[in-house]
Amino acid sequence: MILINLLPHREARRQQRKNAFFAGIGMAVLFGAAVVGGWWTLVNAQINTQEEHNQFLSNEIKRLDAQIADVATLKAEIAALKARQKAVEDLQADRNMPVYLLNELVKQTPEGVYLTSVKQGGQQVAITGVAQTNERISEFLRNTAYSSPWLEKPVLVEIKAQTLVVAGSKDQRRMFAFVMGVTLKRPPVPGSAASAASGAAAAAPVPAASTATR
Repeated sequence: MILINLLPHREARRQQRKNAFFAGIGMAVLFGAAVVGGWWTLVNAQINTQEEHNQFLSNEIKRLDAQIADVATLKAEIAALKARQKAVEDLQADRNMPVYLLNELVKQTPEGVYLTSVKQGGQQVAITGVAQTNERISEFLRNTAYSSPWLEKPVLVEIKAQTLVVAGSKDQRRMFAFVMGVTLKRPPVPGSAASAASGAAAAAPVPAASTATR
């Protein structure tokens, strides 16, 4: 028996191809949506992970900032304590400086030089006096510059000749009045050998003849 298809087969085939095309498009759309969805999920996961890292770093930075502030405060307190300690040490060291000064002036003042005034301001000392000759004043300057462990940097400010009346008589004598400055060195650290030796020297009695006042 021979079967004859009388339906429009061309239209049916065209419809099949159209259905297959739309099915392919649908599958492609679904695959693209799946890819985009997976990519979006991965990106969101990476963003969340990075945000967690950023938050962790932010918290650590805040903690380190607090520690740095504590260290800075501690350093400031240490610096203040050191400054206080230095001030106390300076006061303790400067306590005996007038004794050292007078002792050195006694030792370094040559004969023929008479001191009339000694004024100390910190480490600077202003000395006024009279001498029999200019050479005596020069010797006094050399002694304070090279022979004294406590005095340094002598500077002759003024010198002038004047006539003075000798005490106890009416005789007049030509003398040289002078003004000089000198720097008093700070004592060495307490407890050192130099400090002990200087302290023993400072304890020596001070002769009154060399610091006579007019």
